Amino acid sequence: MVEEENIPGYVAARYYPTRIGEILKDRYQVVGKLGFGASSTVWLARDMDRRRYVALKIFIKSASMGQQLDDELRIYKRIAVSQRHPGHEYVRSLLDSFDIDGPEDKHRCLVHPPLWESVLAFLFRNPIRRLPTPVLAVTLHRLFLALDYLHTECKIIHTGIKFSPNLYFYSLLIILSDIKADNLMFGISDDSVFTDFEETELQDPCPRKEVDGRVIYISRNLRMPKQLGAPILCDFGSAVFGDEEHSEDIQPDIYRAPEVILEVPWTYSVDVWNAGCMIWDLFEGGSLFSGQDSEFQRYRSRAHLAEMICLLGPPPPSLLARGKSTPKFFSEDGEFCAGVSVQGHTPLQERETSLEGQEKEKFLRLVRKMLQWEPEKRSSAKELEQDEWVQNEIHK
Repeated sequence: MVEEENIPGYVAARYYPTRIGEILKDRYQVVGKLGFGASSTVWLARDMDRRRYVALKIFIKSASMGQQLDDELRIYKRIAVSQRHPGHEYVRSLLDSFDIDGPEDKHRCLVHPPLWESVLAFLFRNPIRRLPTPVLAVTLHRLFLALDYLHTECKIIHTGIKFSPNLYFYSLLIILSDIKADNLMFGISDDSVFTDFEETELQDPCPRKEVDGRVIYISRNLRMPKQLGAPILCDFGSAVFGDEEHSEDIQPDIYRAPEVILEVPWTYSVDVWNAGCMIWDLFEGGSLFSGQDSEFQRYRSRAHLAEMICLLGPPPPSLLARGKSTPKFFSEDGEFCAGVSVQGHTPLQERETSLEGQEKEKFLRLVRKMLQWEPEKRSSAKELEQDEWVQNEIHK
């Protein structure tokens, strides 16, 4: 099996049978395959009208995606309304969208500026799996600008969730969109990366497999650009509007914010909590929380809360009073009584191992601004963009 065939519940007929060299919408000529996922494949293409390269994200059958496709377009339309904010350039834009008639159903195609690889993939280029301090600082600075733009100008929360029960025949897929390293991608200012990709495909076609008249291509990587562009925040497939009330269960397990676990209505600050957790993945070589329950040998909310208490101390009564699920984990007196023990208090300064002295203290002050029990006490993205540690590092 190759590429998307390895995805559990894979059904070939759900994917549009894209072919290299094919022209879509009488305008976009497919050059090669960049990647694949459970709900889409991504291709590099030539925009023959504008004489530029673009990335085509072609989704599986529209009937399998439900309302998500239209919701994502609504998000992109709101993102495009205001472009004067400095964070606009660090949010992935939508150039075009259209539907393709497939053998069985329509397929939505989103057209984006092409990017290089994700911060997560870049992280794995480093043997110690940690971003260098200057790269981390620039990444966070651009991320905070992007989030400030989304939160203040667009009224959009990046973190969200959509359930797509029809996506797989045998299983329910939960599509998550959150602030994490594989949703941040580096831009490319050098078009030679794309021309080299196209020339390589012409001279040495990628391996492929043909099954029942369909061709499954092996993805080809873009070469390393001479200079990395700015990190861009991507993937708005499950973003939500912030001017609506939300209490849904969201976020991947280890990134879940306290208010999400306790069922307190959440808003823009869940993105800030997400970013705070992500920093540990990028800079410390491991996740801040695991949520692994020794009794059940898997993630459980109670284990996650116990880890939060170990790191941050007990949650304030004002937060507990607002949570629908508080009685599952805490007594009326605010004592944690969920059936797992809380290990001794381990403050952030004991968990941080990459920095020393004043630089370490400044860095930890930044992290503490994001990792607060109470959503209202977390700093805004705008405040974080002006943080002392971030500003010092990007101006060195």
